[in-house]
Amino acid sequence: MHTEGHVPSPNRVFTPPVTPELPVTGAWRDGDDPGERRFIGIGDLQLESVEVLPNVTIAYQTWGTLNADKSNAVLINHALTGWSDVPSWWPSMVGPGMPFDTDRYFVVCPNVIGGCQGSTGPSSIAPDGRPWGSRFPRLTARDQVAAEVAFSDALGIDRYVLSVGPSLGGMRALEWSVMHPDRVGAVCVIGSGCAATGDQIGTASIQIRAIKTDPHFCGGDYYEDPIGPVEGLGIARRIAHLTYRTDYEMDMRFGHGLQPDSSGRWSVESYLDHQAAKLAKRFDANTYLILVDVMNSHDIGRGRGGVEAVLQSISVPIQPVAIDTDRLFPPSLQQQISDLAPNAQELITLHSPFGHDGFLIEVEGVGNAVRHSLKLGEARK
Repeated sequence: MHTEGHVPSPNRVFTPPVTPELPVTGAWRDGDDPGERRFIGIGDLQLESVEVLPNVTIAYQTWGTLNADKSNAVLINHALTGWSDVPSWWPSMVGPGMPFDTDRYFVVCPNVIGGCQGSTGPSSIAPDGRPWGSRFPRLTARDQVAAEVAFSDALGIDRYVLSVGPSLGGMRALEWSVMHPDRVGAVCVIGSGCAATGDQIGTASIQIRAIKTDPHFCGGDYYEDPIGPVEGLGIARRIAHLTYRTDYEMDMRFGHGLQPDSSGRWSVESYLDHQAAKLAKRFDANTYLILVDVMNSHDIGRGRGGVEAVLQSISVPIQPVAIDTDRLFPPSLQQQISDLAPNAQELITLHSPFGHDGFLIEVEGVGNAVRHSLKLGEARK
């Protein structure tokens, strides 16, 4: 819906908005308040690349109580910029009587390796006492699942009722069904797919370039500098955020309007500036690069005979969930899972004006899909 009468002067001067000074990195660092995080060491982790990531720590959070035979655990795999504090990004999903009912289930969410919220990542301190920075190795979704398996072993959890995740988390949930079918009762894949698409990789490549060409990126070794690559990270976030939402929402909310201040910005531009600043306060540029690369390299068929063959071999019940307006992970990607995996359920398609981010907002529909998935996992004990 276009708003009336905003025709900016061709000679207008753009004045950048006044924003609070942003940190070099928004990563959680040793010495920061841990909040509700817990930490557990899983030792050295051999990666797909054959490199070894030494002395890995996993930060995590849990809700509910693990029963005596440890058979009521549920694994939540968070998305790219999510983290272990699930209620902060997935409201009304975890708690008594909620879809992840903590009166029944022991709900676990570890921060991914390569992340920046307490698990070992590029902002962590390496064995030589300096931040990993540019030396941090490349990772794959399979590496992250291997870390989650070692983490589960450390907690004494042999099997999850359900492994569930949206977006990047859905990639890892799907890999659980391939790599460790005996350790999950069911899998729920929300707004995700079997392999990265050319469109996704192309959009991500621009985000990667935005960060790497920031003059404060310094090849990834910026943690001890006064200014970090927050501008590059902000540009990456702006691009990504548009892929997370829909053209309909952007037009209805902002249209052709100017921001009512002296900056000369369009309203939608101001909104994207706000999203960029918010992310910079809680995220890290190197982590963004690592995790986007994980998403780009995702392919359950790699080295296994192709996607179709792998899907047809999966014995675990899978509940795929799509958002009808998702332009980053269109419903055809989830339909592929439903069509080819022998124990996949009929695709659940949620109707939402919010695109990919519908998994965060359409709580009732997502919640119902999770409840159904938990029943599938319970039935496969």
